[in-house]
Amino acid sequence: MAQANREQGSAPATVAEVCGRSRVSRRTFYEMFADKEDCFLAALREATGRAAERVVPAYQREDRWIDAIRSGLRELLAYLDEDPVFAHLLIVQALAAGPAALRYRAETLEPVIAALDRGRRLGPPRQGVTALTAAGVANAVLGILHDRLQAAGGRPLAALLGELMSIVALPYLGPAGARRELERPLPGMAGRGPTAAPGIALPALNLRLTYRTIRVLQAIETAPGASNREVSTIAGIPDQGQASKLLARLARAGVIRNMGAGSAAGEPNSWHLTEVGTALASEVSGAVP
Repeated sequence: MAQANREQGSAPATVAEVCGRSRVSRRTFYEMFADKEDCFLAALREATGRAAERVVPAYQREDRWIDAIRSGLRELLAYLDEDPVFAHLLIVQALAAGPAALRYRAETLEPVIAALDRGRRLGPPRQGVTALTAAGVANAVLGILHDRLQAAGGRPLAALLGELMSIVALPYLGPAGARRELERPLPGMAGRGPTAAPGIALPALNLRLTYRTIRVLQAIETAPGASNREVSTIAGIPDQGQASKLLARLARAGVIRNMGAGSAAGEPNSWHLTEVGTALASEVSGAVP
């Protein structure tokens, strides 16, 4: 459903298109879902759940409000970069999928807006800042992400972190606080400037580096010959399926190679950096903690 909707653009995918892509019959589809909208909501819940698995722990790790918001937003942007199909579903298609999807979107935004509204308690009351301000900030950020996802060939969303955080900070921390967030380096990126942030595009390699992609590279550099499971553990990626997708992407780009027999022979993969991968790992050394 998510893939079909992304390919269709503004027109919603039909049941026939979803069944064709899934290689299941219409009878099977209707055994699982009441209708097309029910299937779309299931996909939307799946995408939201995956995002929450990353965003919520990142938010909860930090004590200061501004750090918690930044940490959560950083994970959200990384997730959207790494899974463009679900990114399009969450940010773009959810707005055009009908009343039920809009209600679900509003419900999932409630805790986000509440988290943003905590900023009002940071200091003396600021003129014009009310409970509604947080809703405006959340929708401003989502609007920017919507436009960027609709535009082809734009910067990775992770590169927008500083600018988006300045929007978040402005009503609560004033111009000075907004400027601090705009200029604040990413963890592990001190002295490199914003252009070196995780999420930079490397067109020559047909590869976009994200936080997790770099962690996978670092894991293989640290433990040559690691299996999928071992790479997932070392890189700190709890979803082994996500780690396997990243490994496949890096292999297609010629950055790593599998020197093991693989699952077809009943043996684990054995991942090693190629010459290009070794040079790339050296280039991004220290890019993420």
